[in-house]
Amino acid sequence: MPVTLENKLVVALSSRALFDFEEENRVFDEQGDAAYTRLQLDRLDQPAQPGVAYALVRKLLAFNADGEHRAEVVILSRNDPVSGLRVFRSAKAGNLLLERGVFTRGSPPWHYLRPLGAHLFLSAHDRDVADALAAGFPAARVFSRSVIDAARHPNELRIAFDGDAVLFSDEAERVFQSAGLDAFQDHERHHAARPLPPGPFKPLLEALHRLQRAAGEKVGIRLRTALVTARSSPAHERAIRTLMDWGIELDEAMFLGGLSKGPFLQEFEPDFFFDDQLAHCESAALAGPTGHVDAGVVNGPR
Repeated sequence: MPVTLENKLVVALSSRALFDFEEENRVFDEQGDAAYTRLQLDRLDQPAQPGVAYALVRKLLAFNADGEHRAEVVILSRNDPVSGLRVFRSAKAGNLLLERGVFTRGSPPWHYLRPLGAHLFLSAHDRDVADALAAGFPAARVFSRSVIDAARHPNELRIAFDGDAVLFSDEAERVFQSAGLDAFQDHERHHAARPLPPGPFKPLLEALHRLQRAAGEKVGIRLRTALVTARSSPAHERAIRTLMDWGIELDEAMFLGGLSKGPFLQEFEPDFFFDDQLAHCESAALAGPTGHVDAGVVNGPR
């Protein structure tokens, strides 16, 4: 039978999302491609330090621990193929079973998300993330300054999502931006029984829960999800009803009414958090790995 990634959760990410290549990237910016390649080759036997998405990847791969292939992680990088040698060697040194990678030497790599059937794309490159989102794939720009603690809660994969423009569409956010909080609350109260249209990250949330159901108690790790939103009562009802309509249960929901999300995320300790607003991402990055979702009205026209 031909090899296929069908019915698997597929995450594609750049080398800078998985490993801390910030120093190497500065060499690329200041001295160019040739100097970057030389540096990576000089460090070929020096494993790179974990990057923002390292814990996420390690825990996703743990869902394959019983020998059943449920999750696939693919490197999708603007690196040149030679520099990709260090990526795979660093993965091997960290006991990460990565088998697949696409290296495009500076060309946009997001086109390969479609044949991969990817449920998530993580990158440090703004344009690649925006293009992936425009093509209909859940995608986020990693915050390289995020707090990284790959050792915490080893038996749980914890992922937190913002609501509007992330899990849900930005329909309600547009009302808030154009008419203010009172109009937003009235709009959501009036439409409480009508589910919100899906946002760009609904497919990832669905894939994660399929992964959890498929693994069950067969592996030593479980999924824990949270909604962390600036919504408050009465606008909370529509968000909850929307998730119920989708048949998705979250473990935690935080309706913060505009409070800073960072302190709450410090208690939740996510392996990754996704938000569309840069201010929330800056706050969240102090608590754990964070990705900016360049979608919705607050991020302007595409």
